[in-house]
Amino acid sequence: MDKRDYYEALGVKKDASADEIKKAFRKKAVELHPDKGGDEKAFKEVNEAYEVLKDQGKRQRYDQFGHAGVGGATGGRPSAGNPFEGFGGFEGQNVNFDFGGGFGDIFGDIFGGGFSQANTGSRGRKARGRDIEVDLTLSFKEAIFGTETTVSVNANDECEHCKGKGAEPGFGMKKCPDCNGSGQQTRVTQTLFGPIQQTTTCATCRGAGKIPEKGCSICGGAGVTRQRQDIKLKVPAGIDNGATIRLSGRGEAIKGGEKGDLYVSIRVRADKKFTREGNLILSEEKISMIDAALGTELDVETVDGPVTMKIPAGTQSHTEFRLSSHGAPHLNSERRGAHIVTIIVETPTRLSKKQKSILEEFRDVKRGIF
Repeated sequence: MDKRDYYEALGVKKDASADEIKKAFRKKAVELHPDKGGDEKAFKEVNEAYEVLKDQGKRQRYDQFGHAGVGGATGGRPSAGNPFEGFGGFEGQNVNFDFGGGFGDIFGDIFGGGFSQANTGSRGRKARGRDIEVDLTLSFKEAIFGTETTVSVNANDECEHCKGKGAEPGFGMKKCPDCNGSGQQTRVTQTLFGPIQQTTTCATCRGAGKIPEKGCSICGGAGVTRQRQDIKLKVPAGIDNGATIRLSGRGEAIKGGEKGDLYVSIRVRADKKFTREGNLILSEEKISMIDAALGTELDVETVDGPVTMKIPAGTQSHTEFRLSSHGAPHLNSERRGAHIVTIIVETPTRLSKKQKSILEEFRDVKRGIF
C-alpha cells in the first residue's frame, strides 16, 4: 500500500514553516499517543512524517523525489519486539534486528527495548544460561552488500569431558541429600506476623534433584567449562549501524538448562565518500562553473562502481540528482534505495590573465555593454 503524503499526515500545507510543522506534530502526537488510547499505527506515521519534514535537507529531497527521496525514514521503536522478527534464510540462525529510534525531545523513548539475562532456574521454569553481547564492526560496503564472518566469544559451554552431566565418566547420579530429590528447598522464617514459608530451587543440585556420585575432574561437577567459541555469522545485505542480530541458543550454557542467546551489535565504519540515511546513499560531486553552465557528462562513483550521469546545462550548485537502485538494499528484499548525488559548483579562485579577460568579456556581454 502506498505511503500517505507526509504533509497530509501532519495536516499542514506544503509551504508550512518549521514552527507550524512542529506545532502540528505536537497536537497530532498527543491526540494519537498509544498510552492515551490512540491509534499506534497513525502515531508512527505522524512521527515518521515529522522526522523528515523537521530536517531541511530531508524535506527538500522529499519535496523533489517523494518518499523515495528519504530512504524509508523510520520513526519510533516498536512497542513489542522489533520489525524484523524471525528474519529467515540464515541456516537456522534466529536473526532479529533492533534499529532504535525514538520520538526526540517530545516524548523520549516511549517504546522501550532491551533483553533480559536470566541465568537461574525458578519454580516451574527451566534454568537458562546467560545472554552474551558482542560488537561487530563492518565496513560501509560490507553493511550494504552483506558478508560472512566469524565472531569469537569466551563463554561457558558444555564440558566435553562429562558431556554436560557434571559426573566423572563411568559414574552415575545419586539423589540430592539436601532436597531429598525434590529439587526444591523449603525455608521457614519467623516474622512479626508469624512464620513465613518460602520455597526455592535447591542450591546444591540446582533443581535437578540429583548430584553426581563423583564430580567431573575437569569441570568439578558444574557441567560447563570456559571455552572460546568461533561462531560463523551471515550478515544480511542492507544492515545498518546500531542494528542487533540475535542468535538463539548461542549464549552461555548452564548445567541442566538451555543456552542463552548471543546478541551481535553492529557498528559500521564511516566511509570517506558515502553517507547513508535509511536506504539512501548520499554523496557529493564537484564540477566547474563552465561545466555547470554548458552541461557535461560525469562519471559518478557509487557502491556498484562508476556510473555516467548527464549534467544538464545551467545546473546550479547543490542541485540533487537521483540514481535509482544504487542505494542500500531493503532487508529481506531484493529492492534497493536510491543514490542521491549533490552537485557542488566550484568557483575558481586563481585565474590567469586570459581567463580573467574572457570572464570580464562575458560579464560585459551579459550587461549589454557590447
